[in-house]
Amino acid sequence: MSVFKMCGDCLKEYQNPLDRRFHAQPNACHACGPKAWLKKSDGQAICLEELSQLDWVDAAAALIQRGEIVAVKGIGGFHLACDATNETAVAKLRARKKRYHKPFALMAGELDVIKQYCFVNAQEEKLLTSTAAPIVVMATKEGTDIAPSVTPRQNTLGFMLPYTPLHSLLFERLQKPVVLTSGNRSDEPQCIDNDEARDRLAEIADYFLLHDREIVNRLDDSVVRVINGKATIMRRARGYAPIPIILPEGFQTSPSILAMGGELKNTFCLATAGRAVLSQHMGDLEELKSYNDYKNNLKLYTQCFQHQPCQIAVDMHPEYLSSKLGRAMARSDHKEDGKDDDNKIILHEIQHHHAHIASCLADNNWPLDGGPVMGVALDGSGYGCDGTFWGGEFLLCDYSGFERLGTFKPVAMPGGAQAIREPWRNTYAHIMAEMGWPSYKLDYEELELTAFLESKPLSTLQSMLKSNLNSPLSSSCGRLFDAVAAAMNICREQAFYEGQAAVEMEALVDLKTLKEESENLSYRFDIPSMGGKGLPYIEPLAAWQALLGDILRGTAPGIMAARFHKGLARAIVDLVQKLCTRDDQRWLNTVALSGGVFQNKILLEEVSRRLQLEGFNVLSHNQVPPNDGGLALGQAVISAATTLKQENKNVSWHTWPNS
Repeated sequence: MSVFKMCGDCLKEYQNPLDRRFHAQPNACHACGPKAWLKKSDGQAICLEELSQLDWVDAAAALIQRGEIVAVKGIGGFHLACDATNETAVAKLRARKKRYHKPFALMAGELDVIKQYCFVNAQEEKLLTSTAAPIVVMATKEGTDIAPSVTPRQNTLGFMLPYTPLHSLLFERLQKPVVLTSGNRSDEPQCIDNDEARDRLAEIADYFLLHDREIVNRLDDSVVRVINGKATIMRRARGYAPIPIILPEGFQTSPSILAMGGELKNTFCLATAGRAVLSQHMGDLEELKSYNDYKNNLKLYTQCFQHQPCQIAVDMHPEYLSSKLGRAMARSDHKEDGKDDDNKIILHEIQHHHAHIASCLADNNWPLDGGPVMGVALDGSGYGCDGTFWGGEFLLCDYSGFERLGTFKPVAMPGGAQAIREPWRNTYAHIMAEMGWPSYKLDYEELELTAFLESKPLSTLQSMLKSNLNSPLSSSCGRLFDAVAAAMNICREQAFYEGQAAVEMEALVDLKTLKEESENLSYRFDIPSMGGKGLPYIEPLAAWQALLGDILRGTAPGIMAARFHKGLARAIVDLVQKLCTRDDQRWLNTVALSGGVFQNKILLEEVSRRLQLEGFNVLSHNQVPPNDGGLALGQAVISAATTLKQENKNVSWHTWPNS
């Protein structure tokens, strides 16, 4: 506010000790304070009198009501706004933004309006009305006038309430929900500068509602969902970052650490002396603008918090941009003049899924000397210690180390990253891994799925699988979800955002089947050991046979989705029980659940419920995302624990095979 020089009246208020505005630093009025104005995207002039509105903000609200798309400047970036009940406007926004499937966030002026569209429980109401004011994902009521294109093939809506004065002024006129999605082109960071927005969003927005306050730091809206009776942050940004996280007992003397995070949903973490500062969500670093944003925020945070790391923690993946940058920072520090070996930055390379579980432990205030837990880390993929891609892992671990005790069956990903974008590839790979194409065709030739797959270049894919050409093995639970969803004709041809197939299958689950149908009808997964004596793993052959049989019989997709979720949850719990039992005795009683797959409300609640019925203590996420947005915290506490373990030789620590 220092750029807005106070007028005489405001200065008088500011200097008068008897005035309530005495030394109020943001003191301003309509004459000397910040101003909002409206612009057309084509640069043509707007006549306020023609719109017959009170002011520019009121005019913007009227334009939204008319079906126009308005780019609105906020406090952390621009949003794109349109009437959420106008299908034409929402479809137009999707087409222009080239965001065809991912759900849009909504804003309503009052809590009572949200209650017209969603089932809102006490926890969700508390979140909506909190000072953090996040987007809260809630179950949708049927028969509302929300445009179908707002959340395609979903049964939830993400709502937030106004959190800036500008939003409040807009909703003095607007009585219906408004789409308020990030003001950016697809996959880019949101705009924060007026000129940048008018350049990059001119082909998306019809009008721009601008103001003259500078946005210093880009900040997305946070996303929260109540799962298993507690709030779980899915995206930690505005309202939560950079509030420090107090680390558990034992970390009070932790060294100064910079943890670089992952590649997707990136955050970084500054940790020292029992406190950790987790940055806001910055998105996917493969996008150049996001990567530049990441580097700028690293500089900003380290300056603001006067943080000089003596250790840098990175993911062990050789190609993550965050890891490459961290390695380069550590190397360059070694070369600085005047630094000897005792002062150089120590580099820690952290296994991806160990970081997931460690972040869950820290999120649940698990003490440094709390002992090992059984960690279940389910996600899309992470670089494994054996050079393959992991993603369905059962790890005996604490902060300082881990041992891989179980996994999901490794299946090839034909085309590598292309298999993430085209889920049908995973279906074909699973069919080949479980039964082979000739056996599959013998039993299921009449399926529509068979005709679809035969329209693809299967001979090429088969050659790739046989020669291991660009078809890395992966034990990914996320890819299993993709394969099953595509077999059911859910998001089969192409995934437009990460986890789309799994998200859409979760939304389809028939709750009556989930809660009431016999366990015997849920899809069965077996638990053999690799080679008869190696790691026990979750084998999906029986589940595939049951699923394909249900497709053959024309079973409703909601029933199949419920049976898959129930069967998978049961298999996860069965393997946990197997690993936590020795000589018919339970030797480990705490299970930590982490990874992006556990954003699935139904799976997390089913696994948690079943584990608790078996007497396990279950840890899941709350203030840190279960997805890769929580990796940096896990990396930081692992790095700290490694050092503290070395410094406390007289303390009894668990010994790990990989230590």
